[in-house]
Amino acid sequence: MKNIMKARDCIRKEYSAIFLFLAVAVLILVLRNMEVLETPSQFQHEVNSTIIVPRVSTVPDVHRGFCTFQPLSPNDALEERLLLDSIAWPGTSLLPAPLSLEKTSDPAHSSFTILPGRGGGQWHVGDQLEVRIKISDFQGHPKKSGGDFLLARLHNPKFGAGVVGQVVDHLNGSYSAVFPLPWEGDAQVEVTLVHPSEAIPVLNRLNSEQPDRLYFKSLFRSGSISETSICNVCLRPTQPLCNYTDLRTGEPWFCYKPKKLSCDARINHAMGKYEQTFRANEDKLFQRGVNLKVFIRASGPNIVTMLPKMKGQSEVKSSSMKSGPSGYYYQGVWRALGGTTVRQFDNSAIIQCLKGKGVYMYGDSTVRQFFEYLNAALPDLKEFDLHSPKKAGPYISLDYANNILLMSRFHGPPIRIVPVSTSELRYIANEIDGLVGGTNTVVIFGIWAHFGTFPMEIYIRRLQNIRRAVARLLDRAPGTVVIIRTGNAKVLSLSVSLTNSDWHSLQCNKVLRAVFKGLNVHLIDAWEMVFAHQLPHDLHPPSPIIKNMINVILSYVCPQKGD
Repeated sequence: MKNIMKARDCIRKEYSAIFLFLAVAVLILVLRNMEVLETPSQFQHEVNSTIIVPRVSTVPDVHRGFCTFQPLSPNDALEERLLLDSIAWPGTSLLPAPLSLEKTSDPAHSSFTILPGRGGGQWHVGDQLEVRIKISDFQGHPKKSGGDFLLARLHNPKFGAGVVGQVVDHLNGSYSAVFPLPWEGDAQVEVTLVHPSEAIPVLNRLNSEQPDRLYFKSLFRSGSISETSICNVCLRPTQPLCNYTDLRTGEPWFCYKPKKLSCDARINHAMGKYEQTFRANEDKLFQRGVNLKVFIRASGPNIVTMLPKMKGQSEVKSSSMKSGPSGYYYQGVWRALGGTTVRQFDNSAIIQCLKGKGVYMYGDSTVRQFFEYLNAALPDLKEFDLHSPKKAGPYISLDYANNILLMSRFHGPPIRIVPVSTSELRYIANEIDGLVGGTNTVVIFGIWAHFGTFPMEIYIRRLQNIRRAVARLLDRAPGTVVIIRTGNAKVLSLSVSLTNSDWHSLQCNKVLRAVFKGLNVHLIDAWEMVFAHQLPHDLHPPSPIIKNMINVILSYVCPQKGD
């Protein structure tokens, strides 16, 4: 019996040794095929200090897995799906390969026609003007599908007048543009092909497959040792990563770990370089003067005359349009077509409106323009020198006599910017959470221009975080005025189209409007205010447009009685 017991003990020990050997062997194999993602020490209380991520796969679709996101709540996930569905671009799911430029949309072979108005061709103020657009390819053949990115404007430079038309895609190569007629006199119709339909899938694919094509960098330093490393929202896991994901918002940010220094040694953030790869002939879809933001000719007259509004005239609305433009220019002044009346503010009126208020501005350089305008316009505002990098900030100005505070700060990464200290990288949601709020607090933000190389999901999640912070602010301080600036059109070249296209800006605007719908916030429709104006498009709109935007802002802060 004792011999049997000894034999059993030996078998158990042998099996235990075998299992231990196998476990160690498996662990060695795992470690050989895994990389370590390191987390700075300040995160270690709430985030595991090491996260195992697999080596880069050799399969072609590896790009789908290197953008890392924190899980969304069921409601946020549903909203994200609905938002993506709502901005799905028509007729561009498939791009023929190989691409034949001759069969793509050509503005030179396309045309538009002004359709007759009611009463046999006469138009009155208050009517609507409809234009039919037909797109053809480079061989002159009519297109049979939609998806072209078109813009339409009605304007008269002599009157300083302009209004944006609403474009409807009929999905068969033809489009309608519908304009309100808000002023008397002549107006010229202008239709622009911004991108042919074949360019949109390229922009979508680059943002999906190459979100790291525009990269950023950070300097790491400890004592006399310094290293520079590549950083981004999305980094391919070819080497260990430093994880700088924001603990409060979950906003992702990563850098490749320096070879000699720890993740804690990161001291700044800066713009890196831009690299991308095209498939055959894809760059031909972005040619200035050929198919990139080119006017389309009229097949007949392109000028209409608006007569005075008739007595008892009924309002004419297009059956194809769900909504109209937010406003128009006349004599160089922006006038709203509904909602808050836009007042005109001279310097004394600006001071009276802002007296006793703190104005907090967050976002990109297009929001910084508001700070710069007010700082230059109001003589009693004195900027306090924070020794901030030029065109980076933060900035602060004070008018002690009138108790006015202006503050401007750029949003958290991704942001293409001169080198700035990592201590100045702040997310808008966190900054809003730090405000007390109230009737003497004005919050202005705009965030769009630095997201043009990323999948739309990244932008949606950023807006969801900001919305939660805005909702918390309005709950604790309902009298706070919150104003949001949309994106705007700009001068396009090949590189700008691929990193910050007007199409992507338009998509961001659609998402922004949907995300903040229902909250007590106000919009500056920078898209229409830039496009309707006679001055050339610019990422940073010129002073006359900024002045009109300031009037819109102040009209929200100090509305006309009765609004």
